[in-house]
Amino acid sequence: MALRILVAELKQETATFNPALTLYSDFRIYRDAEVMTAYRGTKTELSGAFDIIDQDGRLEIVPTMAADAVSGGPIATRDLDRLLSEIEDSVCNNSNVDAAYICLHGAMAGQDEGDPEGRLLTNLRSILGDIPLVASLDLHCVLTDRMVKAADILVAYHTYPHTDHYETGQRAARNLIALLDGTVKPTVARVELPMLVRGDELLTATGRFGQAIGLCQEVEASETGLAAGVIIGNAFTDVPALQSNVLITTNNDAETAQRAAEKIATFMWNNRDLFQATLTPLEEAISQARDADGLVVFSDAADATASGAAGDSNAILKGLLADDFPRRTLIPIVDAPAVAAAFDAGVSSEVAIDLGGTRDFTRFSPVSVTARVRSLHDGEFSYENGTVGQGGRTAVLISGSIVLLVTERPVYVVGRRVFQAFGLDPQDFDLVVVKSPNGFRTWYESIASLIIAVDVPGSTSANLKSLPFKNCVRPIFPLDEDVQLPD
Repeated sequence: MALRILVAELKQETATFNPALTLYSDFRIYRDAEVMTAYRGTKTELSGAFDIIDQDGRLEIVPTMAADAVSGGPIATRDLDRLLSEIEDSVCNNSNVDAAYICLHGAMAGQDEGDPEGRLLTNLRSILGDIPLVASLDLHCVLTDRMVKAADILVAYHTYPHTDHYETGQRAARNLIALLDGTVKPTVARVELPMLVRGDELLTATGRFGQAIGLCQEVEASETGLAAGVIIGNAFTDVPALQSNVLITTNNDAETAQRAAEKIATFMWNNRDLFQATLTPLEEAISQARDADGLVVFSDAADATASGAAGDSNAILKGLLADDFPRRTLIPIVDAPAVAAAFDAGVSSEVAIDLGGTRDFTRFSPVSVTARVRSLHDGEFSYENGTVGQGGRTAVLISGSIVLLVTERPVYVVGRRVFQAFGLDPQDFDLVVVKSPNGFRTWYESIASLIIAVDVPGSTSANLKSLPFKNCVRPIFPLDEDVQLPD
């Protein structure tokens, strides 16, 4: 008889400073066999896990429910309760299993619940009992006591920008099979670091953070290593557990786990001053873009839909309009009323519309533009990893030298396909605005002559002191002075 492996997913990265709530309807949900159909062949954790499980002829995958949403504001209480209940019910209906793999982001937050993933894992453990349970996490996870207690092994990404989703799923599945076979006994060491980090030194290919991850990989490759990661948290998920962590899991080797965790934590702490972002004022960035040869990319990390912002910032647009910037520019923005006006007018029509400030209206006020409607779309497309993007109705507008991709709903503006799907190739422009702090580099570094992280307002600003933190661990670097590493 085959050994049954239950699989479930719940993913969303929350920016609590974004006032636009995330709703149940914002989640893309697959149930039962749909999970397999949607994720097989993609570059995701689930696909990686499926492939490892499939290689073992003894095992059968039991898909339950997979729900994920574009990063956004806190999840409305009723909607979060519904999501968690539905996943728990789907697991209850398939509880006759031998092991479970749960795919999470880890930085989700509700209006009232600061630890949805910990709550989910705790409830699933209660439902499933004492069977092997492994969860995978984004390295921007907000790690909590409930998560660590409920799961046998937690496996986090090793790359930033994140290019190892598939490999992380494989690592999780291999650990799960080892637990199922009874060949490992996890011993866990965790060091909590009161620090929030941003900036280019987090780029694992070139930055100091990559050295810390290298130490984690050495642990995993060692005789007793099972999983090792530096979990830096999402700086914009302002909940009581928000800080950085080093988490090491070994096979019945507590001493090695503790020693490695302390070594890596010390490295991170000693380099904390480097893990801060360097930002360029907007006027200076525009001046540099005027003089540059080739494609310039503006990173609007403050309004990064990839980090949970609302996506309706028009700060850069206003700056370019005030400057009368002459070069061909591509800008994305989330604005449902503007899309409605474009659809009412029709293709080739000229429209006078207000853009921006429809979601995060405490930070942004609309700007009036006259534009021609170039094209209209249903907003569905494929991301680079093979999953489906759903921007709602989408309009491409042209206003002078500026081309605007306007969506009803937030989408990840990280790779190039979000533009290419609507007939816009970033390589055809002199300036492109992305809504991502660093993830975009995977697709833009090879074609950009200049990349600028622009200092503008937003709910996910890398200027952390500009944000109204209330709940995270305190004191914490860099928000407070003279922060000490706990003994």
